[in-house]
Amino acid sequence: MPDVSFLLLAAIIIAAIAAFAIPAYKLRKVVEEPFPAEWRVILKRNFPVYRLLPTDLQLQLKKLIKQFIYEKSFTGCAGQEITDEVKVTIAASACILLLNRHSDTYAGLNYIFVYPTAFVAKREIVNSAGLVIEKPKGLLGESWSNGKVILSWEDVVRGNRNFTDGSNVAIHEFAHQLDHESGATNGAPFIGDSKRSENWAAVFSNEFRKLQQAAQRRDETVINYYGATEPAEFFAVVTETFFEKPREMRANHPALFEQLKSYYQVDPSDWIA
Repeated sequence: MPDVSFLLLAAIIIAAIAAFAIPAYKLRKVVEEPFPAEWRVILKRNFPVYRLLPTDLQLQLKKLIKQFIYEKSFTGCAGQEITDEVKVTIAASACILLLNRHSDTYAGLNYIFVYPTAFVAKREIVNSAGLVIEKPKGLLGESWSNGKVILSWEDVVRGNRNFTDGSNVAIHEFAHQLDHESGATNGAPFIGDSKRSENWAAVFSNEFRKLQQAAQRRDETVINYYGATEPAEFFAVVTETFFEKPREMRANHPALFEQLKSYYQVDPSDWIA
């Protein structure tokens, strides 16, 4: 007679394998399905940079969009309806950061909350008397370390349709999610080996300091001054600049451009005029 404990262990192992295999099979099926024609229309309307991408990157982006939408939960806030247009547009913003990188589609991200316009959140600040008080703050987007991104739909669309001004709230917030993959949102995403991390730290520290100086002097710069507030914001802001103003960044900040090119594994100057 077979050992009962052995049979029980075998059953548990089989169940565990099945629990893993079924979602993996479903995901593979989703990714392999044809990209819906109506989704292509949405991309062309709300993410026009898609039309500038080389064919291989277009194919990658469409697969990543399908996976992102399958894996993430979208919730509308303040009356915002969640439609295919909302999902595809936001997914495209997130997934352009993943092209050629062969990484997870934001493994730590589970929920996308979407407001129709800019939203108000309460934030604790220290006033002049040293007291901690709550103060309302208007926001276009937020990225949380507990697997949530919050976005203003109006500003997502505006940022995507004008993909040359260096300002894109969705790219900004998803860059924060990549930053947090290292365990802390501090402007130092997971790079890989120690040598590359050292080079990244040296270049980013130098460029961050230069932006702070430029902001103090009000010098003209291709990088938005908001990046001078802290290293995490610097990484998110230069990511926006890298994707939307690559040629200007390459001309004015070549070392920074090369670090971002190595990290993101694409060169947007090949497809952004």
